[in-house]
Amino acid sequence: MAASTHWIATATAQSVLERGGNAFDAAVAGAFVLHVVEPHLNGPGGDMTGIFATADDPTPRVLMGQGPAPAGATPEHFRAEGLDLVPGAGALAAAVPGAVDAWLLLLRDHGTWELADVLAPAVGYARDGHPIAPRVAATIATVESLFRDHWPSSADRWMPGGSLPVAGDVVRNETWASVLERLVDAGSGHDGAAAEGRVARIDAARDAWATGFVAEAIDRFVRTPHRHASGTDHAGVIRAEDLAAFRASYEPATTAEFRGCTIAKTGPWGQGPALLQTLRLLDPLDDALLDPSTVAGAHTIVEAQKLALADREAYYGDGDVPMAELLSDAYSDERRTLIGERASHELRPGSVSVAAGALPPLRETYTPRGEPVAGVGEPTVPGARGNAVAAPAEDDALTEDRGEPIVMATGETRGDTVHIDVVDHWGNIVSATPSGGWLQSSPTVPELGFCLGTRLQMVWLEDGTASTLRPGQRPRTTLTPTLVLRDGAPVMALGSPGGDQQDQWQLLFLLRTIVGGYTPQQAIDAPALHTTSFPGSFWPRTWTPGGLVVEDRLGDDVITGLEALGHVVTRAGDWSLGRLSCVTRDPATGVLGAAANPRGAQGHATGR
Repeated sequence: MAASTHWIATATAQSVLERGGNAFDAAVAGAFVLHVVEPHLNGPGGDMTGIFATADDPTPRVLMGQGPAPAGATPEHFRAEGLDLVPGAGALAAAVPGAVDAWLLLLRDHGTWELADVLAPAVGYARDGHPIAPRVAATIATVESLFRDHWPSSADRWMPGGSLPVAGDVVRNETWASVLERLVDAGSGHDGAAAEGRVARIDAARDAWATGFVAEAIDRFVRTPHRHASGTDHAGVIRAEDLAAFRASYEPATTAEFRGCTIAKTGPWGQGPALLQTLRLLDPLDDALLDPSTVAGAHTIVEAQKLALADREAYYGDGDVPMAELLSDAYSDERRTLIGERASHELRPGSVSVAAGALPPLRETYTPRGEPVAGVGEPTVPGARGNAVAAPAEDDALTEDRGEPIVMATGETRGDTVHIDVVDHWGNIVSATPSGGWLQSSPTVPELGFCLGTRLQMVWLEDGTASTLRPGQRPRTTLTPTLVLRDGAPVMALGSPGGDQQDQWQLLFLLRTIVGGYTPQQAIDAPALHTTSFPGSFWPRTWTPGGLVVEDRLGDDVITGLEALGHVVTRAGDWSLGRLSCVTRDPATGVLGAAANPRGAQGHATGR
């Protein structure tokens, strides 16, 4: 079974399974296709996190593809450039690209196919073309002036001949296809025995990426200043040495128990453990308080999320984080008493034996150059953090945007991301959330056909916070796939795009399937909601105290009831929140399942 945010990627993954590949071969093939068909949501210059288990070892493992801050990315450098926040678009915001190396590492160690065969679908769709999705065309239209006036290499890449593409046009990226072929060719001299030769060929491709022509092209290109989302021009600081110093890796998963299930997430260098903290708060409560479709349930769930996300701001980052204490019974019991009868409008982190970091600035608006920028949007909701939102032309504050991020004319994007899940009949299972390197992130590197990501916008330049910018350390990513185990065996892999909302929407899914008895597809289809009552991870890092965004299908009575409890509610349309997908496996019968998001008619689940 395979499921993802784009039907072509799902079909690609399933085609690999049909031809004898395992779940890891399929996931890697599908992921490289996602770079091609959803370029406004992820790209080769971005990052990824995954979580997986193998048929031989059910222990969940994290695939770590989050690159660190470059050596030259210091708070002092940003302040010297006149910046007090990392811009939301432009190469100065780039972390070291991690996605490609992570996918190649997974393929090397757990796949079975040759690199050339796995990359063939992506090469084909890049070179021969594919029909451009409506939202990709709308994104390019939104940043048209930026491309024409400031990013000519991106204009050449995405507006060939000077014309904007329209939905359904066949678009190509021959440059990226050639890069993929060069990565394959890098291993052509390694024949050897079958297994050893395959590993050597993949490692040669990884080296070509990190220490060869890719790193060299990035280094040369970013040295020229270019326009950033701040409205000012800056050169990037990433260098070839930064790429050479990074390799993707594996890590133990962070886990917590909930209603007979083990939920596995990344470490606290990502936001994933906040979901675990929320589940620990909710676990002993009555089932009626865990139903997101009721006033009492939605209120209780959101208030628990606020407490966990406050701890995210105070403690989470790439360092020593006291997760054992934050997930402990005693701490959870203490924090649970703060869930009150009315909506909290405060940021309330807890206290453990390790001192918390300084809290980041709490701003409802941001004034980078004296012009107020309201809390402008969150992924998928025009107007969710205020009314000053630039969005693609067909969207406005009264029109749902079908689960895509908000893109500004400056290239700055709130929300991002694609997702893919695969399970095979042997029992291998993987959930992965690639992101960053969106076509609107920074200027296209002409020799490579892709641009760099902007993950550094998730760090703070202020001293002493848990996620203050430090060269060589990972920014606290929002990417957060999930693996669910029962009795030690993996039974479900799931995830969603959506920035800060990824785990909020996954929480609703878990509550509805584990507690409410929903099928996975019913849980994905059900009305969604999320809070914005915490500092956003995306520039301009603002918050809405007491903010709650809901799908209108939640119902007037429930929405009115939540407003009566003090929630500051934004209605986001009937089908606007969440882009979840999942795959399932019943260890007792071997029966597999999958489900995908209907919003936007683009996500797809398939299998047999």
